[in-house]
Amino acid sequence: RSLRFASTGKQQNLKERLAELIPVELEHVKAVRAEHGKKAFGPVVVDQLYGGMRGLPALIWEGSVLDPEEGIRFRGKSIPECQELLPKAPGGNEPLPEALFWLLVTGEVPTQEQVTALSKDWAARAAIPEFVEELLDRCPPTLHPMSQFSLAVTALNHDSNFAKAYQQGISKKDYWGPVFEDCMDLIAKLPNIAGRIFRNVYGKGKLPAIDANKDYSWNLATLLGFGENPAFVELMRLYITIHSDHEGGNVSAHTGKLVGSALSDPFLAFAASLNGLAGPLHGLANQEVLIWLRRMQSKIGENASDEAVREYVWSTLKSGQVVPGYGHAVLRKTDPRYTAQREFALKHLPNDPMFKLVGQIYNIVPGILLEAGKAKNPWPNVDAHSGVLLTHYGLTQMNFYTVLFGVSRAFGVAAQLIWDRALGAPLERPKSYSTGAIEKMFKDKN
Repeated sequence: RSLRFASTGKQQNLKERLAELIPVELEHVKAVRAEHGKKAFGPVVVDQLYGGMRGLPALIWEGSVLDPEEGIRFRGKSIPECQELLPKAPGGNEPLPEALFWLLVTGEVPTQEQVTALSKDWAARAAIPEFVEELLDRCPPTLHPMSQFSLAVTALNHDSNFAKAYQQGISKKDYWGPVFEDCMDLIAKLPNIAGRIFRNVYGKGKLPAIDANKDYSWNLATLLGFGENPAFVELMRLYITIHSDHEGGNVSAHTGKLVGSALSDPFLAFAASLNGLAGPLHGLANQEVLIWLRRMQSKIGENASDEAVREYVWSTLKSGQVVPGYGHAVLRKTDPRYTAQREFALKHLPNDPMFKLVGQIYNIVPGILLEAGKAKNPWPNVDAHSGVLLTHYGLTQMNFYTVLFGVSRAFGVAAQLIWDRALGAPLERPKSYSTGAIEKMFKDKN
């Protein structure tokens, strides 16, 4: 549910507003638990345990809920609603990630002034410690960018407000304060970390300074060397917003929540998230899509016929491979994140050959997957499109794409970490069973 609170009319910063919301939400959670706490949430079948806990209701995640039919909603708002309602940069059309973070944390749409203040706050926090810079500079360029990203975020724990406060014996009800400060520092420092990794690995020269008068996405784009292209900056605003959160059960989100439940500080918790995101079944998917598209193009050429595309898709399936970018663990319709990227492409790069191929595939692949019986959901997901957009603007270094995903996912993980500590979420400790124990359980029942 979205938090619904009356506006005070006074311009507050995010922490001030959060301090007002926490006691109200604590009472709300108490009321929900009092009314529904002893009710069953549905059966658990053995196949769910063996099937990666697929569909098992097991987590509280406040920032977003994923509906199988309509896709993700951030605090109850769809992606089109966020695009319409959230403040934008001067002259821009895409929502600012700062505004999305405010929404994830408070359930409220911020004012333009509040978003501008958040941009300035993050810019002021953006510097990374000198020893972290040296750590990154000493990494060989052959070390994967995600490994470097995780390494740097882990090292930020050196200055964790929460770790220091915990050592000093802070009261449990006050945990959220230093966790909030750590989360703000974490998000603020990610562009400098990502920019340094990009320039070290791909030889793009010295890192420019953060501009305190610009928004988060402009600074990220500039640190990557693409800030002079307004369309790329707009793409970053859209990209971060739609990749920020996807409820709590995906690997990166759940890992951050799990590690945070041990009272590991946000830097350690998010570094663990990044290590999950680095896996080929999670954050590497858009890279695999791009590789598959390029192979197709090299085989059948540009502007190929629908029949040639159809034959290539069938050859992929018959060789025992999946069509990357299609299907989703939860969604049963076209991913609205795909749709948002498609609309961006139609506006900014309608004649790009790779975009045209993606659109052609969109018209062909679902029918083939249904015919082949390969997918409950034959529709495209977010990864079917993002790599094509990045490539169009010259960001062709595919190994770096997951780093951008990681920068984005910090928003959702951080917002939940703040609320978990504010609401006193306990250590996560689900029960596990061996195969033999399951056999014995059902044998005894019979």
